[in-house]
Amino acid sequence: MLDATTKAARPAHAPADHPAIAGPKVGVLLANLGTPDHYSYWPMRRYLNEFLSDTRVIDYPKWKWQPILQAIILTKRPFSSGEAYKSIWNEDLNESPLMTITKRQSAAIAARMNERYGDQVTVDFCMRYGNPSTKSKVQEMVKAGCRKILFFPLYPQYAGATSATANDQFFRALMEEPWQPTARVVDPYFDQPKYIEALAASVERGYADLADKPDILVVSYHGMPKRYLMQGDPYHCQCQKTTRLLRERLGWDETQITTTFQSVFGPEEWLKPYTVEHVAELAKQGKRKIAVIAPAFSADCIETLEEINEEIRESFEHAGGEQFTYIPCLNDDPAHVDALSSVIEENLGGWLA
Repeated sequence: MLDATTKAARPAHAPADHPAIAGPKVGVLLANLGTPDHYSYWPMRRYLNEFLSDTRVIDYPKWKWQPILQAIILTKRPFSSGEAYKSIWNEDLNESPLMTITKRQSAAIAARMNERYGDQVTVDFCMRYGNPSTKSKVQEMVKAGCRKILFFPLYPQYAGATSATANDQFFRALMEEPWQPTARVVDPYFDQPKYIEALAASVERGYADLADKPDILVVSYHGMPKRYLMQGDPYHCQCQKTTRLLRERLGWDETQITTTFQSVFGPEEWLKPYTVEHVAELAKQGKRKIAVIAPAFSADCIETLEEINEEIRESFEHAGGEQFTYIPCLNDDPAHVDALSSVIEENLGGWLA
């Protein structure tokens, strides 16, 4: 988090009316998808409007899409999405689990950076949609004296609708700064060894707690239109590689693990197989015990806690499945914090002693 006590001073030898400038620091800005401020109608509508108006997410022409969005989708979907968020809401803190977990991740990484670099580095987080906004956090970092900012979208696999739109928003924020800081953007870390190790360890822990081992591990990634893959988006390939590296680290054969895609939206074909359909098919094939993990999400959120652990579980059980195990996201697990911190330290090369 940013240090509110950061001191600013007039540069030596500067005239008396020169504005005070905070001492130079390096900022590390973590970025996640976002969250509504509440699950009630209007906060949900604001959040969904921002999210579904992003042309990186829905790339239909605005003249065609916006009337549908404003007149139909945003009159109904805030109610259904609000109920889904309500089912997982952190009532104690009055925030979504994604917000709670991202705060913990940020604090843990900040502690790691402080241990390594002292007060040279400040760590904070932003959301692509909702609060805290990317723009507000860039402004805070610049005001605190961050002359260099490392921007880290918390998406292991690159996709235009996740990593790219987060980067877009970061660059838009930089465009408004009179004195732009030097900036770097972190590459996707889908094949980073410590990330794969953390995933594998989470699977091993999940299986160790079960009396009956699953017949198969379903590795479910967020979906995207197949058209995006054909246009050159590398997401599908990076997901497949993550699964392969995870399987190799676990020492499994290909019959013990499968890759699927969830969260289908709209009428066109998305990446297949669809998780919700595939788990039902597995049950019909006689695989009555399955586990599901979601490596594309750095923190548990609506797509994991509600969609996987409720809707996808229900699809499996209705088809005859007997044992459904959801393996949580890596969240603020120490191995995950170590993996993310290692990526950050590598990307800070040349900026700090």
